Amino acid sequence: MLRQPRSTLQRWVDACFSEDELERIKSLPTRQNEYGYDPFGFNRDDAKLAMVIARWLYRSYFRCKVYGIEQVPPGRVLLVANHSGQLPFDGMNIGAAMLFDADPPRMMRAMIERYVPALPFASYLFARWGQIVGDPDNCRRLLEDEEAILVFPEGAKGISKPFTKRYQLQEFGLGFMRLALATRTPIVPVAVVGAEEQAPAFNLKPIARLLGAPAFPVMPIPPFFPILPLPSRYHIYFGEPLRFGGHPDDDDDEIGELVKMVRLSIESMLRVGLKDRRSVFF
Repeated sequence: MLRQPRSTLQRWVDACFSEDELERIKSLPTRQNEYGYDPFGFNRDDAKLAMVIARWLYRSYFRCKVYGIEQVPPGRVLLVANHSGQLPFDGMNIGAAMLFDADPPRMMRAMIERYVPALPFASYLFARWGQIVGDPDNCRRLLEDEEAILVFPEGAKGISKPFTKRYQLQEFGLGFMRLALATRTPIVPVAVVGAEEQAPAFNLKPIARLLGAPAFPVMPIPPFFPILPLPSRYHIYFGEPLRFGGHPDDDDDEIGELVKMVRLSIESMLRVGLKDRRSVFF
């Protein structure tokens, strides 16, 4: 009974893409079983609907401009980016850039917060769309399969900082660098300009604690909660790959010096991006 509506939806989704885009999606390197699922639950057909939405937001709503994406190397790679905007449209747009503008196209995996799978439907949907909980073992397995992984080392601190601290990077965690050293994975720094202005909000920490979420953003204007962001224009900068030597078990001070190099690279691209853009919305 459910096959007909599902096949109708799939035909509609396929019709939303051009032939070139369908070929890009079909060519994505994934390790799917006979039923179309990879070991983490990703399904190419299920993800197409999310891709349609992401493409519209990427191309038409945020009108993303991308710089340096040709510098992303083939094979395993960690994309390390600044995080902002209350809701993770920055991650979605980086993923859309890798799918629609990288050559060849890449299926990027984002490391989602541990609380997200507890949300209604989120565990099912995020798995089908290729996103996984940010666990070191999951990351290691994906990198061993030559995947591209997006990491926000600021974590929830990045999206919950006040508007007055926009484009001021919060403290980076060290875990991504230890993972890069353990797996000999290059790091590509990514700077996102535009997400800070999409939802100027403040964080109601008591409600966030009550809900067990890292933040509960409230905007000073209707609709008050940033469900629909403002159409700020995104500028996404991909830096040159950084390759580091060292041992993943080195002490925090040594690892921190390497992390500082990644952070400085992102800060440099943010300064250039903020200087070069004409306005928030154009």
